[in-house]
Amino acid sequence: MTPDWLLYLITDRQLASPRRLSDVVADAVKAGVRAVQLREKDLPPRSLLEVATQLRRVTEAEGALLFINDRIDVAVAVGADGIHLPSRSVPVDVVRRLVGPRTWIGVSTHSLDDVRVAVDGGANFVTFGPVFPTPSKLPYGQPVGLEKLAEAARYSSLPVFAVGGITPDRIASVLATGAFGVAMISEIMSKRDTLSAARACLDALEAVRMGRSVDPSTGRC
Repeated sequence: MTPDWLLYLITDRQLASPRRLSDVVADAVKAGVRAVQLREKDLPPRSLLEVATQLRRVTEAEGALLFINDRIDVAVAVGADGIHLPSRSVPVDVVRRLVGPRTWIGVSTHSLDDVRVAVDGGANFVTFGPVFPTPSKLPYGQPVGLEKLAEAARYSSLPVFAVGGITPDRIASVLATGAFGVAMISEIMSKRDTLSAARACLDALEAVRMGRSVDPSTGRC
């Protein structure tokens, strides 16, 4: 399976506050986002299951895919479309045996070695980064930069989604490396007008895909 989306939205309910996470995700998928990863690592299992159930309803209503970060049990319980694994999580091949061939598996990677492990394990795609400085990715070290992203894109036989500090005005330079798409958190999650923010990001991706220029002051075509 190959992704048919270029924007992979990753949740952060702290950035979304005071709005409910389900409301923010609802606006994003209404804007055209087609893949959402629920990544709320600090939530206890029961609370995470509740949020996942809400997002499953939201994404199904708009025909978007829902991924659950790391928690295979929660993903199975809500009928999620995919699992997203941290680079040091359960091996991909083990997860594949548990969830079967029709469930998407994405993997977070931060080095070429991580990419190799994901490819060999049978993942469907990887995220790679952080490409640029961003608070949400500080635990994963210094930004890898565009050159390392280009190396990962050349090396990987899987689609590579750039993550970390991605903004509409950076999308052209990111996709020029050969990255398949982008994963975004704060650029959408932190904005009060989620619809407009998501559309700006999607517009920028479409503009690059179609070879049009993007206005760097707004991120719009």
